[in-house]
Amino acid sequence: MAPTAIHPGEILAEELEELGVSPTELSRQIRVPANRISQIINGKRAITGDTALRLAHR
Repeated sequence: MAPTAIHPGEILAEELEELGVSPTELSRQIRVPANRISQIINGKRAITGDTALRLAHR
């Protein structure tokens, strides 16, 4: 049986919860619109290269 793919937004949501950081606070920290983080977490949007770099440098 093939492994089930996990959307990166699920991992991001788990990390935020563990860190006690809200999606809105993350959006402020990495200077992206709050709806972008919300869409990623909800599986409606992929993580772009730009967003990935911003997350990596957080």
